[in-house]
Amino acid sequence: MKNKHNYLPIYLFATLAIGVVLGTMLNFPVTNFSSANDPTNKLNQLIHLIDTEYVDSVNTDSIVNLAVNDILEQLDPHSVYIEKEELEDITQSMKGDFVGIGINFYMHNDTLSVINVVENSPSEKAGIQSGDKILFADKTKLFGRKLPTDSLFAKLKGEKGSKIQLTVFRKIINKKLKLTVQRDVVPIKSVDVGLMIDNKVGYIKINRFAETTYDEFHKELLALKKKAAKTIIVDLRDNGGGYLEKAVEIADEFLMQDQLIVFTKNRKGRVDKTFATGKGDFEKGKVVILINENSASASEILAGAIQDNDRGIIMGRRSFGKGLVQQEKYFNDGSAVRLTIARYYTPTGRSIQKPYENGSEDYNKEFAHRFDNGELYSKDSIKIADTIQFKTPKGKIVFGGGGIVPDVFIPLQNEVGDEGLAYFMQSPYVGNFVFEQLDKNRNLYRGISFNNFIAKNLYSDVYFEAFKKYFSKNEFGDLGLLAKFDQNKPMIQRYIAAEFAQQLYGSKYYYEVTLPFDTMIKEVLKTEKK
Repeated sequence: MKNKHNYLPIYLFATLAIGVVLGTMLNFPVTNFSSANDPTNKLNQLIHLIDTEYVDSVNTDSIVNLAVNDILEQLDPHSVYIEKEELEDITQSMKGDFVGIGINFYMHNDTLSVINVVENSPSEKAGIQSGDKILFADKTKLFGRKLPTDSLFAKLKGEKGSKIQLTVFRKIINKKLKLTVQRDVVPIKSVDVGLMIDNKVGYIKINRFAETTYDEFHKELLALKKKAAKTIIVDLRDNGGGYLEKAVEIADEFLMQDQLIVFTKNRKGRVDKTFATGKGDFEKGKVVILINENSASASEILAGAIQDNDRGIIMGRRSFGKGLVQQEKYFNDGSAVRLTIARYYTPTGRSIQKPYENGSEDYNKEFAHRFDNGELYSKDSIKIADTIQFKTPKGKIVFGGGGIVPDVFIPLQNEVGDEGLAYFMQSPYVGNFVFEQLDKNRNLYRGISFNNFIAKNLYSDVYFEAFKKYFSKNEFGDLGLLAKFDQNKPMIQRYIAAEFAQQLYGSKYYYEVTLPFDTMIKEVLKTEKK
């Protein structure tokens, strides 16, 4: 009996210890979730529980956004959640216009400086000029405040027909001016330019497929036909896509009646086919489509339709490889989800969607893989996932599974290792440099024709040396590119001259300078002469 009593404190301690452990596990009111076997109920109830019971204050909206993103990441790389602010910008870009005053500007020395004025815009009508410094918008000071770009946009945009008084400083006359601008619809061009490269070849550059793209394209196409164009080049390089139906409308301009343009297939196996109407305005001339590794989605639909119908030549480098169709669904808070609802197929039946089974991170690194394996410089290095062959009506072999492989391969124009400099020369920094050069004394450039300016400045040593200094002193001077300047001097000089032409004479003249040196354009012209 004595020994038995000795164990009692141990039992009591053990019981207390278990009670402490259980207490930490059970020290909350017991709440049962709904027994309904519905996954969406589980998510809703969890968010509600966090919102009402979690120990600390939590922004449940941000948690929901994270959850939505995580869910969509399990699907495919192109099913995404778009927050309200981002969606507004995307919607505006794809709509093809906005309500504002119509200027391109640059914050130079913390002052809003007008690079150029959109043609026929409210600003042009009010008398705003390139080089003007906008100091006040109504009574709001715009200089010396380090205002973010979105704040400046918000101040300059507004309701159609509303007025804003701008106080500007015009350096060339050394005066302040007060100009009243009435806001109106300002186009955001998706067709950069249409021009004749020689007396037979027309060129149209499309930067995206927006609501207005077909109308813009058709206008340029008819203008080139009036100039007796026998060959049309459609430049889709770096065009990431947009509205599928706009690519279809453009394809219809080139294809004969009842030729298949594209078909889509959804999860239920429903197939929707789209055929040409036979009402195209360029059904018989030569067609060349230019693509590269950044041509995606709607660009690939257009290129695939031309290639699979043996209608023209696809020239360049293998396209991105996006063969999924998305649809936007909107939430009440102004955000949206862009969900993949179908796959599209080119007329021969091939899907050009590249693999994404290894997740978004690997998918988005595919460009680096192409670069590393030498594909951007050699057609023999191209590797696609789908080895199934498809045949066009004339017997040409084409493949799916990873973009449109061009009929004529054109490698990157620059030497291996110099690609970064070429991309940099097409960045906004070059435009900022040119603006600052012009701003020193705009009167020097008044009355000079485009041809005379280019004759004197296409290979300007003065601007080249000035640009080297500009590059060195700014934040991008440590990119390791400066050492490559001298060996790439002609290319740098041409891009500087092109930017001068754009700011002095208009966007068309940028292409007047650059296209004669473009390797793809030179290949087209060489083919035309054969």
